[in-house]
Amino acid sequence: MSAYGFKAWTAIGIAAFAAFVLFPILNLGVPPTSALHLSSFWVTLIGKIMCYAIVALALDLVWGYAGILSLGHGLFFALGGYGMGMYLMRQIGREGQYQSELPDFMVFLDWKALPWQWWNSDQFWWAILLATVIPGLLAFVFGYCAFRSRVRGVYYTIITQALTFAAMLFFFRNNTGFGGNNGFTDFKRILGFSITSPETRMALFVITALTLLSTLVLGRWITRSKFGRVLAAIRDAEPRAMFCGYDTVHYKVAIFTLSAVLCGIAGALYVPQVGIINPSEMSPANSIEIAIWVAVGGRGTLAGPILGAGLVNGAKSFFTVAFPEYWLFALGAIFIVVTLFMPRGVLGLVTRK
Repeated sequence: MSAYGFKAWTAIGIAAFAAFVLFPILNLGVPPTSALHLSSFWVTLIGKIMCYAIVALALDLVWGYAGILSLGHGLFFALGGYGMGMYLMRQIGREGQYQSELPDFMVFLDWKALPWQWWNSDQFWWAILLATVIPGLLAFVFGYCAFRSRVRGVYYTIITQALTFAAMLFFFRNNTGFGGNNGFTDFKRILGFSITSPETRMALFVITALTLLSTLVLGRWITRSKFGRVLAAIRDAEPRAMFCGYDTVHYKVAIFTLSAVLCGIAGALYVPQVGIINPSEMSPANSIEIAIWVAVGGRGTLAGPILGAGLVNGAKSFFTVAFPEYWLFALGAIFIVVTLFMPRGVLGLVTRK
């Protein structure tokens, strides 16, 4: 379990300065005609990658430190996004295509009133509650049932992937009240502010950066605590941890639930910045990609998954523009190279002594 040294804290300080001071100045203070201006495109792209980094860090807490490979984190991320998306859809009001208080997709489907699951969805605090409680509750119930039944290893990985796939099929249905395959989009405002204004975009960017840094500090505190040492013991030799008197089920359920909540928060921050949420975010392929971010950066390091999320999604942004048909081949090649030649990830190469 690596400790942060002077270089690591210096890097965190530089990242915080860039996110909280430099980027806002370059985006809002520097004229668009200047070569130093940071465009809204880059603000959105970096903000999106930071949301992905939070998810990767959350997965690292359960995979890197507890040895639990989950391929269901894309579901928790999407549920957080849907919780925020419901609030954003209600904020459109009568500015939609059909000029109705109901979301446009409900008018199109000839719905006459909001379904029960949309109750209180016009309140921001309720959206935050949905984005955190629903993923956490699902993870708690699912994790408790699975861990209590001693499901582990590849079997646990498979059933988390099955859960994600089942949820995706459910949200694809029009009669569920979540927009079907189109999902939610065309957002107008958040907390009364225009969601497309540069000031709002930068505010969301700064909040996302603060959340990412807070998650990193929280993860470090957890992994350096007695709780984290027990998780490491479960990862390395769970039968021995049980023999020493630890109830490993409770530890695994706790870290799995916390990880899901962090994913929900990331999803809630992702949706207003990207402007859309649909069931494709729940696809098993997305959850597999999250695991690749962690593996590429360095599993069990906290900082590694952040690096991996940045590198892989940066490469994805390049390939999907320049060579869109080759991205999946490139992603597969990255994963193979990391697995064969960099078992500790990119961060392992950097920190190798």
